Amino acid sequence: MTCPEFDVLLDETELQSRIGKLAAELAPRMQSDDWTAVTILLGASPFTTDLMRHLTKHDVHPQLDAIWLESYRDERESSGRVKVRADLQRSVKGRGVLIIDDVYDTGRTLDFARHHLMAQGAREVMTCVFARKQLATGEGLDAWAYDAPDRYLVGYGMDDAGLYRGLPYLGAVPQGG
Repeated sequence: MTCPEFDVLLDETELQSRIGKLAAELAPRMQSDDWTAVTILLGASPFTTDLMRHLTKHDVHPQLDAIWLESYRDERESSGRVKVRADLQRSVKGRGVLIIDDVYDTGRTLDFARHHLMAQGAREVMTCVFARKQLATGEGLDAWAYDAPDRYLVGYGMDDAGLYRGLPYLGAVPQGG
């Protein structure tokens, strides 16, 4: 299968630069040992790995856990409902939680995750994403690495019907594509 031509928005060097700046922004709030970083599977996995590496440069070492939430299935638009496919493996009771997601557009997934983790006893919840869409709706996003155009994003963990997550850059489906 041949990979379609995507518009490259950020190459690997620029991705890492933006994540480094985000880690520097988050680190002062995460200096204690009672933080858990929660990645939202599957799309946020590459971003989470890189963010964790950058946080270690600031001597920040949160526990890592994951939650698998689904709202898109294999479509290019959200279904409007968030479903928990797999929950956390460790307790977050009394801990600070940093929720890490790939892209912020409607805010529905992060809002669901925030309420879900607070209900599990988290002391506080911060949210961060790699890409925030320019016309994003919703509230409650604490930090992001990149203001993305309102286009369908692929690569760097983001997919199109399960494909192209492994691209080493952040791309967008061509206009009209």
